[in-house]
Amino acid sequence: MDGRRPLSVRRGTIDGVTSTASTVERAFRAALYDDTDTGLDTGASLLAADPAADAELARRGEDFVATAWQRGWQPADVVRLVRRELDEAHVRLAAALIRAQAGRDRPRGRRWAGQLAALPAGPERTADRFSHATAVLELYRLLLRLPALEPLEEEPRRAHGPAASRMLGRIRALLAKAEATGYPEEAEALTAKAQELMARHSVDEALLAAEAPAPDAPGACRIGVEPPYEQAKAVLLDAVATANHCRAVWNEPLGFSTVVGFEADLEAVDMLYTSLLVQATHAMTKAEAAQRAGGRKRTKTFRQSFLAAYAHRVGDRLAAAAESQVTRDLLPVLATRETAVTGRLERMFPETTTTRLRGVSDAVGWTEGARAADRAQVEARPRLE
Repeated sequence: MDGRRPLSVRRGTIDGVTSTASTVERAFRAALYDDTDTGLDTGASLLAADPAADAELARRGEDFVATAWQRGWQPADVVRLVRRELDEAHVRLAAALIRAQAGRDRPRGRRWAGQLAALPAGPERTADRFSHATAVLELYRLLLRLPALEPLEEEPRRAHGPAASRMLGRIRALLAKAEATGYPEEAEALTAKAQELMARHSVDEALLAAEAPAPDAPGACRIGVEPPYEQAKAVLLDAVATANHCRAVWNEPLGFSTVVGFEADLEAVDMLYTSLLVQATHAMTKAEAAQRAGGRKRTKTFRQSFLAAYAHRVGDRLAAAAESQVTRDLLPVLATRETAVTGRLERMFPETTTTRLRGVSDAVGWTEGARAADRAQVEARPRLE
C-alpha cells in the first residue's frame, strides 16, 4: 500500500464534493461542440442541476469574451451580432459578460470606453434555471465561433482639445436640430452647415498633424449597417465616408462597414451617417404614407429604391460643402493624408470587391428618395468596397 486514499468518483463528484469544472466541461461537450437541440438540452440540464457551477460558467464566458477581443472584435461588434443572430435576452447576457470581463481587462482607449458605456442593461434573472442555462449556452455557441476580424487601432493619436470639443458639440447640436425639424428647408440648411463645420474641423486637424513632431496616422472604426435595406445603407455610409476623406469597406455577412480615416474624420462620419439615416427614415415614412394614400402597396421595393436614390445623391452635395473649406495651399496636406488613408486600407484589406446595388426597381421610390436627398442637402458615389 502506498498510503494514498482511494477516491470514489461518480457523476462529477469527488468524496461528495461537486466538481463544478466537471459539470461545465460536460455541459460544454454536450452543447457547444454539437449543434443539435438534444445536445443543448443535455448541457442546459447539467447546468440547471448544479447551482455551484454558476461561477465557473460565468468565468468561462468572460474567457470567451477575452478571446473575441484577441480575434479583433470590440464590444459594439459583439452586441450587434448577438442582437442580429439571437434574442434580446442574449444581448443582455452578452452585455453583462462584457462588463464583467472589462473589470479585469486592460484600458483600451476612448472609443472602447464609449462602447462599454453604451452597453444595454444586464439580464433580469427571472427565468427558471434550465431556460437561463439554455440561453447562456446559445450565447457561448455564438461566441465560440466568432471569426477573426481585422484589428483596429484602440487609441487615437491625439486627444481632443477644448476647441475641438466645442466644435464637435456644435456639430452634434446642428444635426440634432436637422433630425427634429419638420421643415425640409431647415433640415437642408442645418445639415449643410454641419458638414461645413466638419470639413473645417478636419482641415484644422490636418494642419495641426502636419506641424506636429510625430505626425498623426489614420485609424479605423466599425459602424453597424443594419437590415433591412442594408445594401442601400452601406452605399450611404460609403458616400458620407468619401465626402469626409475616409474609405469604407462593407462586411455584408457580419452587418458592418469598417471606415478608415483620421480620428476627426471618423467621428464626423459616424455622427453624420447616423443623422442622415434618421432624416432618410423620416422622409421615407412620410413619402410612403402619401403613396399608400394614393392606393400603392409595393412598400418593400419603394423603400429600397427610395434609400438607394437618397444614398446615390448624398455624396456630391456633402463633398461640395466640404470643398468650400479647402483652399489651394491645403491640397498637398490633404493629398498626403489621402495617401496615408489608402495605404492603411490596403494593408487592412488587401483584397476587396465591388458590388452592384440590387432591388432598385421602383421609379416612384427613386424619385421620392432623390427629392428627399436634395432637401437634406446630400449625393453619392455608390461604390462599395
